[in-house]
Amino acid sequence: MSLGITNEATRALEDIRTGRFERSLAAFAASGAVITAAEIFTEHDAASFGNKMMWWPIIIVPTLAPAGVAAVFSRRAAKTVLPLASAVVLVNGLQGTYLHWRGILQKPGGKSNLRYNVEMGPPAFAPLLASLVGAMGLLSSLLRREGDPRREGD
Repeated sequence: MSLGITNEATRALEDIRTGRFERSLAAFAASGAVITAAEIFTEHDAASFGNKMMWWPIIIVPTLAPAGVAAVFSRRAAKTVLPLASAVVLVNGLQGTYLHWRGILQKPGGKSNLRYNVEMGPPAFAPLLASLVGAMGLLSSLLRREGDPRREGD
């Protein structure tokens, strides 16, 4: 069993070294954006979009899906469109984390009732999932693509 894990780890490292992983990660970021945007929509819809800022991730996060798909097929998109969309999604997730924590602390009792407010308020760490999807896209754009010339020291 451990031999299989070792072989899989070796293969994964080889895929990263040779550039085969870059396109896969772009595809994962694209699919993650679709799933994350759907989850955000259902949660914000359940909250009746009580704050207009709740629409921002509904608009921003899905932009990573076409950027990720384009990056799978195009080197240029992988190095231009994908990092731009990914960075915007990552920043929006961090902004959402700030807004969620602000909402938690504004609930009755604030910090003194923190455990209850975290459990009953906006999901404290959910926006970080959007940031994670954005980070996957950024990482993909930084990786070497299959067929690109190797840099000295690789």
